[in-house]
Amino acid sequence: MPEASLSLMESIKRLLSTLTSIVSTRLELLANELQEERLHLTQMLVLALFTLFCFGIGVLLLTAFIVVLFWDEHRLAVLGTLSIIFFALGVLTTMLLRSKMEAKSKLFSVSLAELAKDREYLNTRHE
Repeated sequence: MPEASLSLMESIKRLLSTLTSIVSTRLELLANELQEERLHLTQMLVLALFTLFCFGIGVLLLTAFIVVLFWDEHRLAVLGTLSIIFFALGVLTTMLLRSKMEAKSKLFSVSLAELAKDREYLNTRHE
């Protein structure tokens, strides 16, 4: 009888060791995914801000050029037309941004897939 309880205790220890190892691996994977996503978002933010700055300066200079080009004849018409164009582009960009925000993120997809594999493996092992 003592041998059976020793073997049962050893099995429980191995099971706990395996479960701890699985949880540890999954947490490390999750931490890596969070770090990658943070770096990706930071890079995107920096690039987006630089792009906005460059386009903003370019649009400002182009608008000034066009207004000066038509200064004598149709400066108000040019300013009105350019304002309408920029407003329309702003509305289109806002709609595009809203659709991108509603799209599903792939954050934690690898971790969830691995957890599903673990669950499937444990379920088939019990059967």
